[in-house]
Amino acid sequence: MQRLSPPSLEVPGSRSAQAAAAIARGLPELGTEQMLLAFSSESLHADEPRFQQAMAATVDALAARPDIGALLPLPDTDGGHPRHAYVLAGVHGDELTRQRNLPGQLANARHAVRQASAGTVSVTIVGVSRAFAQLAHTDLADLRSMEAVTIPVAALLLVFGLGTVGAAAVPLAVGGAAITTATGALAAAATLTPVDSTMLTYTLTMSLGLGLDYTLLILLRYRQARRAGLAPAAAAGRATATAGSTVTWCGAVIMVTSCALLLVGVPWAHSLALAGMLAALVTLAAALTLAPALLTLLDRRLHWGQVPRLRPAPHTTRQPAWLRGAEHLMKRPGRYALAAVTVLLLTAAPALHLRLGLHYDRDAMAGTDIGTGLADMERDGVAGLTALALPHPGHTAPVDTFALGRALSADPRVSVSTVLDNGRDLTVMLIAARPAPDSDAAAGFQRDLHTLAGRLLPAGQQILATGPTARLTDLAHGALDGLWRVLAAVLLASSALLLIVFRSLLIPLKALAMNLLCVCATFGLLTVVFQDLPGHGADINVLLPLIVFTIVFGLSLDYEVFLVHRIAEHYRRDRDNTAAVLHGLRHTARPITLAAAIMAVTFGGLMFTRRLDFQQGGFAVAAAIVIDATIIRMVLVPSLMRLLGHRNWWLPGSRH
Repeated sequence: MQRLSPPSLEVPGSRSAQAAAAIARGLPELGTEQMLLAFSSESLHADEPRFQQAMAATVDALAARPDIGALLPLPDTDGGHPRHAYVLAGVHGDELTRQRNLPGQLANARHAVRQASAGTVSVTIVGVSRAFAQLAHTDLADLRSMEAVTIPVAALLLVFGLGTVGAAAVPLAVGGAAITTATGALAAAATLTPVDSTMLTYTLTMSLGLGLDYTLLILLRYRQARRAGLAPAAAAGRATATAGSTVTWCGAVIMVTSCALLLVGVPWAHSLALAGMLAALVTLAAALTLAPALLTLLDRRLHWGQVPRLRPAPHTTRQPAWLRGAEHLMKRPGRYALAAVTVLLLTAAPALHLRLGLHYDRDAMAGTDIGTGLADMERDGVAGLTALALPHPGHTAPVDTFALGRALSADPRVSVSTVLDNGRDLTVMLIAARPAPDSDAAAGFQRDLHTLAGRLLPAGQQILATGPTARLTDLAHGALDGLWRVLAAVLLASSALLLIVFRSLLIPLKALAMNLLCVCATFGLLTVVFQDLPGHGADINVLLPLIVFTIVFGLSLDYEVFLVHRIAEHYRRDRDNTAAVLHGLRHTARPITLAAAIMAVTFGGLMFTRRLDFQQGGFAVAAAIVIDATIIRMVLVPSLMRLLGHRNWWLPGSRH
């Protein structure tokens, strides 16, 4: 995966994209993105000849590159460090090209400054693309660390859950094959289209979790068929026909919820959609082909390595505690349903003060040159660079920015502002602001800037802004605007899918309501853990609702299919709703609990990465799975199905 790219930050058609395109056309020397060269020295002041020579050599080296345009030194700012200096660099190319050119630009700059200053001056390139490009370099190492933790824990869960090492080996082999296949598919795709680090992380995480879960269901059905006296080949066929059908529907649900992300006008969301679809396809193929083959081949070894304490206990007529609890639930379903809903609503309550934001992950960049450069820029008052594009009719005078420039010079948040005009149809104001570009203060400054420009510039003047803050703001708005389209698409598509699977009107409606409760409770926990607990106080990543909603909704519907499919089988055979619910609980409690534990561990492994958005996403999905597999799937769903009785299976025009 040497072609791994950072996640895309572009939002096609956004105001920041329009501004960047206008500047690239009208003042091409400013490029499609403006970055800063940050120079620093531990021994030399910025005005000393040796420091200046190092800056000049670096500028000359980068000016010789075709992907670098104008190089404009920034004036000194009040409060700036005397050993720091900055040069604005216009960078050419689309987003992918800029990202791929960054290593070469950085290498040229470092070589030039080192040669000219004998190592007394250092330089780095700072910009929003560079900041997010740094994350891609940490993600592969984090993935290896995560797998080193999650795979052994998942293996232990399988051994203790299935009772033997031999049986646990089959899901692990299928999960490993799914990861290998998904990695190969992404590597092949990377030769044709960008594959970003977020897509890689979620594809491999979902491939492992789904591969283990789907194979587990087929394995348990295989064991049941073998106990019924079927030969290995026949048992594998029976398991594929029964559990395989359930797994196929589950995979279809994941693909449907993932496809909904394509409705969001943000390329980053499209990467997640492809990750979900690829993971579902790969794991389905592995579970439906490799799993039955391995079960038949390794039939005699499935009992190898039996865990001593899980050997069959002496015969007893006493029912297991969980089954007695299920029978008690059947007698008092209303109380259980009310208690479950109350717990979920109380858990969801903290989400009412949820704060969403999109920030540089400073912890993940700690100790790197880009992290140091960002911190220096913030202290020196040039943290946020905004390019204000002001188009005007061809060959007319430049836009009158005198009043706006005077107002900005009086604003304590502004450290530098200057005006450029191409002599034809575009005026550009370059504004350096003190607030960090990913801060609330920077977002507030952007709003004030647009208001001020609208008041002080000529009437009717078009105002377009680009820069780190503008790009982050447009990305956040694009994700939130698309969330409602995704929500509607997922609800409609999944309800239609469940309607087809179960031939019932109430089961899909109940499933959607339960999943929405689960998502709300998840965000309540996420708010408490990452935002409210002392020592944290972090905003929840604004892109996370898209991730959590689609992944959690897909996985929750998986468990709905696991449970209700078994209930439906029994009901359509015996027409006894209460007995069918008990039958479903009896035969799915173990696989759902074990599958949920494995999936929670798999996604919980993201907590061991350095990226805060991965940590938040991993926690959210793991928490949602635990909530779904316990409160919802084992208490609320059976309670409601018991209360609804035969109405569960009502469909207009049917005989149920």
